[in-house]
Amino acid sequence: MAQQDRIQQEIAGQNPLVSERLELSVLYKEYAEDDNIYQEKIKDLRTKYPYIRKTRPDSNCFCRAFGFSHWEALLDDHKELQRLKAVSAKSKEDLVSQGFTEFTIKDFHNKFMDLIEQVEKQTSVPGLLGSFNDQSTSDYLRLLTSGYLQRESKFFEHFIEGGWTEVEPMCKESDHIHSIALAQALSIPIRVHGPWWGRHHQPTSQRLPFCWRGHYNILYK
Repeated sequence: MAQQDRIQQEIAGQNPLVSERLELSVLYKEYAEDDNIYQEKIKDLRTKYPYIRKTRPDSNCFCRAFGFSHWEALLDDHKELQRLKAVSAKSKEDLVSQGFTEFTIKDFHNKFMDLIEQVEKQTSVPGLLGSFNDQSTSDYLRLLTSGYLQRESKFFEHFIEGGWTEVEPMCKESDHIHSIALAQALSIPIRVHGPWWGRHHQPTSQRLPFCWRGHYNILYK
């Protein structure tokens, strides 16, 4: 446990929760030069997405990447902002009806709604970046993920090892099932590019693009 804590501290010291936008070529340095397969995959990905915004490689990277990417898009999409605001406002009531304790989730929900109001006031991208570099900003997305998985338990139960207690804690790793659940919970389409494949959820061209190899980063055209 002590060794794991030291590793997490080193990661935290070297990586912001969400980085500035970078050229995707920074990924070349993360793979051995003689690893031709991955180098070619990066080269191909770069033709579609020349820029990347990296997230800290910890257990909350997908929620953080998902949240920042969509909130950034909301700065130019008032209609989607109002849709998400309505869905999010109702979400606490939905979670409580499922058995979540209102006292426990209230602060998480309030911070989540504050973030939506921040976008309504036309915050800048640097302002949004500052908000998402607060560890607690994306925590409510964990609860939404758990709530959706439980509502759709007949479909998801065989994919969740250890039950719902493996989803809600902020220190637990987010897997592909969690990314599917969160995207569907908020009806936000995503596309994930991995080393060997690309996949997407919901049939639309307006997908939030991410890349994954052990953790999630945000892609930009």
